[in-house]
Amino acid sequence: MKKVLATEKAPAAIGPYSQGVRGGDYVFISGQLPIDPATGEFAGEDIVSQTKQSLTNIKSILESEGLSMANVVKTTVLLKNISEFGAMNEVYASFFEGECPARAAFEVAALPKNALVEIEAIAYCGK
Repeated sequence: MKKVLATEKAPAAIGPYSQGVRGGDYVFISGQLPIDPATGEFAGEDIVSQTKQSLTNIKSILESEGLSMANVVKTTVLLKNISEFGAMNEVYASFFEGECPARAAFEVAALPKNALVEIEAIAYCGK
């Protein structure tokens, strides 16, 4: 079973992909840029505000499927500058309580729209 997820509470895809897709017991959330869906612009110019918005977008997509951040089992964080890992990590930690998901974080040469961060997630929705 494949179900495409879409919510107006997260930015629309800017290319040929979906905000998220549910496949069986898993939800795969596409990389979320720090775009505020209300304005279509970045939530801010710093890593703290951009990380918060990227994770808020993930949370909104999960909520559209009746899930929460507690369902997340894996994330990938792409950073424009790995030296901002600490600041990103502080915001990231505020979105997860108790057992945190597995995670990888990488510095990349560039991100779409010159963002500072992009975050993707996989959530488990089985029992």
